[in-house]
Amino acid sequence: MTTIDEIITQFDLLDDWDDRYRYVVELGRALESFPDELKTEQNRVHGCVSQVWLWTTLQDKDRTPPSLAIRGDSDAYIVRGLVAILLAYCLGKNAAELLQADPGELFERLGLGNHLTPQRSNGFRSMIARIRADAHAALVACDSGPVA
Repeated sequence: MTTIDEIITQFDLLDDWDDRYRYVVELGRALESFPDELKTEQNRVHGCVSQVWLWTTLQDKDRTPPSLAIRGDSDAYIVRGLVAILLAYCLGKNAAELLQADPGELFERLGLGNHLTPQRSNGFRSMIARIRADAHAALVACDSGPVA
């Protein structure tokens, strides 16, 4: 998986927005395949025009705060690339760090807010909200006892 630092560096090197869009699509194509059985209503991110699925699981529930493993997919190439950027941003962060993180700032830093449709920007914010909700749920579940 491409790291968030590599993504930021690549965006800085690409001056033309057509090239940046192609890069976002490439990131989406390189995203780990997402099993069809995880494309459920429960995993669907509401607020996105395209179909987007995020699946979060506790990776290390014995650790405080717990670590999360997040996977995602979309039926639209550009949105799948946005999912890849968000997953790269979240990689290595525990649940508490995800609650404090501001991926929206990264979205703006990369210039995506000014170059994507309002619907795609809203979809990205919906993905952020979903990850934060999952991180919060993981913290609550681990504080109240073991999670199956």
